[in-house]
Amino acid sequence: MTSHQNTQTMKPATAAKKLGVYLEATPAEFREGAVSRAELNALQADPPAWLRELRRDGPHPRPVVAAKLGVSIAGLARGGVTEALTTEQIESLKSDEPEWLRRERTTQAEVRQEAARIKERDTQRAKATDSDITKRS
Repeated sequence: MTSHQNTQTMKPATAAKKLGVYLEATPAEFREGAVSRAELNALQADPPAWLRELRRDGPHPRPVVAAKLGVSIAGLARGGVTEALTTEQIESLKSDEPEWLRRERTTQAEVRQEAARIKERDTQRAKATDSDITKRS
């Protein structure tokens, strides 16, 4: 009896997300077929020209745009950015720094600061709990 190993594949949308690129900007052959794990690994290890170009110039998917601008995806939507942007468009927004972008960056900084505060609080609580358990032993 021989065992056959099934090749694990994913939809092009999933592969594009893992590669950090906008699916609609990828070549047709990428969008039209399933992508195997081995193919994804090969694309990550040695990206072809089209992938290097997309990563460099865009258009970029919203998660990448949000990260490059230092805001959340919801912040992009609140700012009216609902489509993929090119690197040039992102740089233009950064240099113009409209009011919505300043506001969303401030909000994002506050969210990160609060998350760090909560993490530190939880760490301190865990240490105190561990200390109490050790004392009782």
